[in-house]
Amino acid sequence: MDTTTRTARLAGVLFIITFLTSIPAALVLYNPVLTDASYVVGAGSDGGVALGAFLEVIVANVGTAVVLFPILKRQNEPLALGYVTARVIESTFIAIGIVSLLSVLTLRQDFAAAAGDPGSFVTVGKSLVAIHDWTFLLGPGFIVGIGNGLILGWLMYRSGLVPRGMALLGLVAGPVLLAGGTAALLGVIEPDSALKNLAAAPEFVWELSLGIYLMVKGFRPRPSPRA
Repeated sequence: MDTTTRTARLAGVLFIITFLTSIPAALVLYNPVLTDASYVVGAGSDGGVALGAFLEVIVANVGTAVVLFPILKRQNEPLALGYVTARVIESTFIAIGIVSLLSVLTLRQDFAAAAGDPGSFVTVGKSLVAIHDWTFLLGPGFIVGIGNGLILGWLMYRSGLVPRGMALLGLVAGPVLLAGGTAALLGVIEPDSALKNLAAAPEFVWELSLGIYLMVKGFRPRPSPRA
């Protein structure tokens, strides 16, 4: 197996790891703290939220960009650097969101130990959850459309490293996600609305299909030269 093939398959594995770690955290493990305003003054285990934070910490977002950079820079080095930058920014937003939810756990433990005013604890807890929600909107819900959608889709399309029909999906998915994120940011739609989720669906399919393709087949053997 040559270096290019190993690079492609490693990138594919990292994409799949991202799905396997971030989706359970966002849709299942964080659900109690995100949906229950009284979570911070309630009883029960914090293990699920802590596990979700652990899984998100090992998300391979930056890794995919770093691994692909030597290949993508052959097509357009400034855009390849832009892709790495977008992934770093996305990961920074994710990290801020993780810290905000872990802070809710600390606040909950403080309430249990001090038995303070429930109202003030609930207010602070809501504020920390709101920080997480905004970081999710600005990172996975917006920056991803630029990095993984437009930039990566364009580089893959121009290079011919993957089937161009697949790369075209990325070029479509990016603007659709950006449109949904912008609408949510401006208050036109709710961040957790069906329309916002629908806008994220093409990006989900693009990244998943790219990860599977790279993991199974690697790059195409004879990519087209840069125009």
